[in-house]
Amino acid sequence: MPPPIDSSRRATAAYTAPFLAFVAIMAVERLIPLPPQWLYPVRLLIVSALIGAVSWPYLSFRPSAPLASVAIGVAVFVIWVAPDVLFGYRHHWLFENAFTGSAASSLPPHLKANIGFMLLRSVSSAAMIPIVEELFWRGWMMRWLINNNFLKVPLGTYVPSAFWIVALLFASEHGPYWEVGLAAGIVYNWWMVRTRNLADCILAHAVTNAVLSAYVVITGQWQYWL
Repeated sequence: MPPPIDSSRRATAAYTAPFLAFVAIMAVERLIPLPPQWLYPVRLLIVSALIGAVSWPYLSFRPSAPLASVAIGVAVFVIWVAPDVLFGYRHHWLFENAFTGSAASSLPPHLKANIGFMLLRSVSSAAMIPIVEELFWRGWMMRWLINNNFLKVPLGTYVPSAFWIVALLFASEHGPYWEVGLAAGIVYNWWMVRTRNLADCILAHAVTNAVLSAYVVITGQWQYWL
């Protein structure tokens, strides 16, 4: 028996609304020439409020394999930076073009020395973005592509078409880092299939983003914060 329509709508909003709001706010930011130190906190507050208001009942923070999830997160970080460290091909036309954009930070120089903003950016990267993206990509889309009544599909159900479509779309979200985004999407998708637990993917993603944020701040490789 299918779930009630209201229940299905609430679940769809819980899994998709924070991500869609995040993307919509980023689009508005490109149209409104306001300082990022104003816009970024507004984005953080709105998306965090949506997570608390509509997504919280559907979230679990009890990973089934926490140590392995941490290791997966670190491995994805290595995958993310290794090509640039080892080969330095990021400025090839395959990765910098009119479609993907370029691997350059949009942060003005004065914000890179603003401790408060750097802390806010790092915390949101590690705490908010993994929740937003994992809810949408592996909590909702991987299931919705199998059955549009996605609540009938258990988390981590493997169907090749859904697995690869999500991996490719996840890659496209990361612009000039699309090839490492694809690798990351494959790893996170596989981890979801393996654990069948969204909390494990959130933890892995959070570790990746936390380590990457530390790497950016410590080394000054700001291009990873587009």
